[in-house]
Formats: sequence, structure tokens, C-alpha cells
Amino acid sequence: MREHFTLKETSVWITADEQRYIEIAKARIKEQRKELERFIRWHPFFLVTLEPYEIGEDKEVPEVAQRMIMASSLFGLGPMSAVAGTLAELAVEAMQDAGATHAIVDNGGDVALINDREILVGIHAGNSPFSNRIALRIEPSSAIIGICTSSGTVGHSISFGYADAATVIGSSASVSDAAATALGNHITDEDNIHDVFRVISHAKDVKGALIIYRDVLAKWGDVPPIVLSTNP
Repeated sequence: MREHFTLKETSVWITADEQRYIEIAKARIKEQRKELERFIRWHPFFLVTLEPYEIGEDKEVPEVAQRMIMASSLFGLGPMSAVAGTLAELAVEAMQDAGATHAIVDNGGDVALINDREILVGIHAGNSPFSNRIALRIEPSSAIIGICTSSGTVGHSISFGYADAATVIGSSASVSDAAATALGNHITDEDNIHDVFRVISHAKDVKGALIIYRDVLAKWGDVPPIVLSTNP
């Protein structure tokens, strides 16, 4: 079963075999957003900075903020570059802790999942001819997988590049989210596509990535099989 859930700026699709797991994911998102909002009230710079955030002497940093800071700092970015993937990751962890073996949280194109069957994860890439026509085939995995996408042509998130889609696959949705932002920021034209993968290749949680820029598709690392989407 699949359910759409919206809470303020957070808009997610939650997939699980039982409704109780979906409710657990929703509760986790509510809880973590509340913790994050409380932290931001006392640390407003956290919300707006585009550079790595220094915790300083503050000892009461909630886990959601800690993960965002860690992930974004790997790529020299502000912590909000990892917010969607982090919330998705925390929700899937809660579902898995409750016994779920198949759980997917898609937070605006930033996906965290565990899966006990083969699934396809489609890629939306603006007006590119690849958009909604290709998907990644994901084999069953009990370990969390993060598949996150940044775009300079789709959505309202900040991107300083022009990629239709910069997608990162890794073992952490938090890190994959920040990495996708970093990757997308560096894509300025077709000529530099193959060179920009270096900006994320140092992060151990990043396993592979692909870039869609107009009618060009480039990939690096361990990218799952790319297949035609069942929902073109």
C-alpha cells in the first residue's frame, strides 16, 4: 500500500505492506520535524547558511540536525541540503525497527528504502527526453539505500547548476541528498559532466551517481541497472 502524507513543507509518499508501518513513518516524521523546528528557533543560521554549520559548544543537538550537519559538511554545503533525505531515512529506520522488510519513503524525489523484492525507482528530469522514461532496478536489500535527486530545472530547491537530474545512490539517504545537491551545483554545461563526479567520490557512503543534462546521460560508480520505466 502507498499513501501520501504532507506536513508543512514536507510532502512524502510512504510505501509499506501494512498500514501500521505507514503510521509509524508518519509519526517519526512529525517527531523529527518538531525536533528540527525547535532547534532552528534557537539557531536560525542553521536554516539559511549555504556553508558547513559549526555546532560549537551546543550539546543539545537533535539527531536529525546532527545527521544533516554531518552529511552536508562532507561536501562543503549548508545543512538544509540534506533535510529531505534525512527525514526519509529516519522514517524508514523507524519502520524497519518495527519489523518492516519493505519500506519506501519518497520525500520529493529523495528516497530512502529497504526492500524484500525487486523494485523500480523512476527518475524525473524536467524536459529531458529521459524524464520519466527510465528507472533504476533495485535488487532486494535489508540495508537502507538512499536514492536522491537534485535538479536545476525542476522544483524549488536551490541549485547553482543546470542539470535536469543529478541522482546519487548510496548507503545513507542523508549523505545521498547532500551529495546530489553538490553534484547538481557543479553541472554548468555538457562539457563538464564527466568531470564533476569527483566532487562526491570521496564520500564512503556514496556508491554511484548519474547525471541527466538535456539529451545526455552519464554515470559513475556502482549504479543499479537502468531500465525503461513502466510508467513513461
